[in-house]
Amino acid sequence: MKLHCDVEVVSRHLPALGMRNRGKGVRAVLILCQQTPRSQPRSGARDDRGGPHPTCLLISTLKDNRGTRYELKENIEQFFTKFMDEGKATVRLKEPPVDICLSKANSSSLKSFLTAVRLAHRGCDIEAPLTTFTPVKTSEFEKFKTKMVITSKKDYPLSKNFPYSLEHLQTSYCGLVRIDMRMLCLRNLRKLDLSHNHIKKLPATIGDLIHLQELNLNDNHLESFSVALCQSSLQMSLRSLDLSKNKIKALPVQFCQLRELTDLKLDDNELIRFPFKVGQLTKLRFLSAARNKLPFLPSEFKNLSLEYLDLFGNTFEQPKVLPIIMLQTPLTLLESSAQAVLYNRIPYGSHIIPFHLCQDLDTAKTCVCGRFCLNSFIQGTTTMNLHSVAHTVVLVDNMGGTEAPVMSYFCSLACYVNSCDMLK
Repeated sequence: MKLHCDVEVVSRHLPALGMRNRGKGVRAVLILCQQTPRSQPRSGARDDRGGPHPTCLLISTLKDNRGTRYELKENIEQFFTKFMDEGKATVRLKEPPVDICLSKANSSSLKSFLTAVRLAHRGCDIEAPLTTFTPVKTSEFEKFKTKMVITSKKDYPLSKNFPYSLEHLQTSYCGLVRIDMRMLCLRNLRKLDLSHNHIKKLPATIGDLIHLQELNLNDNHLESFSVALCQSSLQMSLRSLDLSKNKIKALPVQFCQLRELTDLKLDDNELIRFPFKVGQLTKLRFLSAARNKLPFLPSEFKNLSLEYLDLFGNTFEQPKVLPIIMLQTPLTLLESSAQAVLYNRIPYGSHIIPFHLCQDLDTAKTCVCGRFCLNSFIQGTTTMNLHSVAHTVVLVDNMGGTEAPVMSYFCSLACYVNSCDMLK
């Protein structure tokens, strides 16, 4: 019985000696095997008393293909399996005093393997076939692919699965019209490149790839980026997103919850606006949204701190001379309540209040003073030099300009008057 995964053997004596482990696992093959006399090499051999020979754990690596053997019978102090669904577990041995840390394993294989290890610890029979002590072949380690690049239909695997150990997968120019569900089982995936296909919709289950850092969807047929993805585990992992050359007209407000993003490419879409809370993407350093249909930028755009910005070829409008006044006096109960909820950061959700009210709160505008407004506001536009938010700026037009119009909102006439210098 075998398990392919990353293994780190940590001695519990190191801290007492003032030493630390290197903290990184190596690719290994774990084998459950029986100690058998040389005269009885078969896995079903029995000892002199007629019982089964003790089961051992053999850990083999590419550098040590003969492996290191560990006794299992009544020798396990504790199992740590909290993150087994992520392909991680730790087996703590009594002698020698080490922790065997497993990671990047197939979760179902890991569960089966640990079940067998538990039986071996108790001295019970294991139903799965056990092997003898034989060196692991080099070819076994060649199965641990961490990167696969496919750039044509003829090379695309139809009859076999992707290697579960993949961390980088590229399937470009393969004519895909939807995302292959087999890809969503690659729990170790960190980079997924699906560029130059015909994908129209993204499944919400992409959000289950908890380690995904880079997602390239350049040159597809996408028309949206779903709220479900914005609220998935991608919030914690996604750092680079390429949505260039699609048909996206707008990104949801919740897109700004992807706060680990550092690189965002939106070139050659049909964007008519940025999410107005885009300023919440505080880690964003590279933003490219050239050749879209943006008429203006949201006021929170000023909160960005970029290294590179490209907004060339958008249909920016000239700032309007007169503001649009939509103040309500007195404020409606809805407006007052919304301001109170947002100002005091009171948690809300569709399980507490109606869904349409959640949408109102999600899309509330922010005044320059920091207060919030729904339907009662003054709207004004001004121009902003893009060098104020980015170190390197691509010219926005062929005339050499680096300025773009910004839409601002004011919760009261006083806020508007106080900010009139900005609007000139």
